[in-house]
Amino acid sequence: MNIINIEHIAKIYELGMEEVHALRDVSLRIDKNEYLAIMGPSGSGKSTLMNMLGCLDTPTSGIYEFKGQSVSTMSDNELAKIRNKEIGFVFQTFNLLHRSDALHNVELPLVYAGIPYAERRERAKQTLIDVGLGDRIDHKPNQLSGGQRQRVAIARALVSKPSIILADEPTGNLDSKTGEEIMQVLEEIHNKGNTIILVTHEEYIAEHAARIVRLRDGLVEKDESVSSRYIHT
Repeated sequence: MNIINIEHIAKIYELGMEEVHALRDVSLRIDKNEYLAIMGPSGSGKSTLMNMLGCLDTPTSGIYEFKGQSVSTMSDNELAKIRNKEIGFVFQTFNLLHRSDALHNVELPLVYAGIPYAERRERAKQTLIDVGLGDRIDHKPNQLSGGQRQRVAIARALVSKPSIILADEPTGNLDSKTGEEIMQVLEEIHNKGNTIILVTHEEYIAEHAARIVRLRDGLVEKDESVSSRYIHT
C-alpha cells in the first residue's frame, strides 16, 4: 500500500536577491512498512526533503500525497494533525525537556492530542517499557546516558501510534556501539509494522534500511534496494 507519493517536487528558498534550489525535481513513492534511508552530502537537499516528508515545510511546486490526500492543499491545522498523529519524529539532538522526567517527555504528544491523564500516562509508561526503559521512567535527561535519551525520544515518537517514524541522524550524537543499539530498536519497530524513513550521512547506518535513496544537488542520484540487509554482529 502506497503511503507517500511525491511527484516532481521542487523547493526554492529566497535568500536576499539569490534563489537557492534546495530540491529541483524529486519523485518518490514510499509504501507502508517500508524501511527507507535518505543519503547525500551536505547541500544535497536531504534535510529539505525530510522537512517536506514530515509536513514541516511545503514545496514550491510539485505534488505531495499522504495516504492519497494532497498535502499541498491542506490547512495549517490539517498539517499539524498529520504531524501529531501520523508521523513520529526522532532527532539527532533528542529535543527533550531537561526539567521533566522521561514519562512526561514521552506523554507530551498525547497532552497536545487531548488524551485523558490516566490513559496518556499508561500509554507513555508502556512505550518506555517497549524501548527498554521501564526502570528509567522517573529519570530526567541529565540522569540518562545518550543512548537512553535517544530511547526516550523514540518512545515519544511512538506513543501516538504513528504510521511513519521519521528519524533525522538518530545516531549522530552517539558512539558506534550505542548507535548500533539504537538501530536495533528501530529495526524492532519496523518489524512491528511501522514505516521508517531514516536520514543519515553514514553508510553503515543507511545499510540497515531495505532501500537507499541518494540525493545530489537537489535531485535523486540513485534509488536502490539493498539486496542483503545489514548483518548484526
